[in-house]
Amino acid sequence: MQLLSFDIEISDVFDLQENEDLERYAPFNLSVASTVIHGGEERLWYSKGKDGQPLLNMTRAKARELLRYLWDMQKNGYHLCAWNGLGFDLRWIGHIAKDPCLAAKVALNLYDPMFQFFNQRGFPVSLAAVGQAMNIPQRKTMSAADAPKKWRDGNHQVVMDYVLGDSRMTNQIIAAIIERQGILWVTKRGIVNNEPMPCLKTVEEILRDPEPDQSWMSTPIPRSKFHNWLSVGV
Repeated sequence: MQLLSFDIEISDVFDLQENEDLERYAPFNLSVASTVIHGGEERLWYSKGKDGQPLLNMTRAKARELLRYLWDMQKNGYHLCAWNGLGFDLRWIGHIAKDPCLAAKVALNLYDPMFQFFNQRGFPVSLAAVGQAMNIPQRKTMSAADAPKKWRDGNHQVVMDYVLGDSRMTNQIIAAIIERQGILWVTKRGIVNNEPMPCLKTVEEILRDPEPDQSWMSTPIPRSKFHNWLSVGV
């Protein structure tokens, strides 16, 4: 598989309370995005001002350029991947680009192991928890909540390095999942658990599968939370 992972950072700053839903602050502005071909080209996507410095927010034109690149690479045979790319990254790229239709087309053919894991277990899992359990060389260098603050403070390179790192990490994790046909993660209790994943599925394939058994949960997250925006674009 030719893996191409991508990741975005938002420029909006807010302090989430414990168990607070990020979505209450939507819609979001983007600051920077990264695309990384596993073992190949790495690119950063952000908008520049007349002085050549990064702007606070990615423009519609740059978001459209990014979205078109993802679509073109997908059509050229690359396996496009993102961690929670269905529920977050592509949704907001499409929003800023003002092209939810194209974003939805890209999303349906996306490989999103987090969404696949959710559909098997009924709850989400973080990139960091999986990376730690699977001994991935690339590690997260900061909290996602800190990235917008550092971007606004002018620490652009730090955020650029961070978003590139997350795309590299996603590629490494997906390669490891394919090799072991399963996914490991560190639970909140510090225990390493395993979930079989014999093959990666596209979002479209996952949506054909039954919804997860969440009968044991008091406040389950509905699957539709990740994909309801697709109805706008299809």
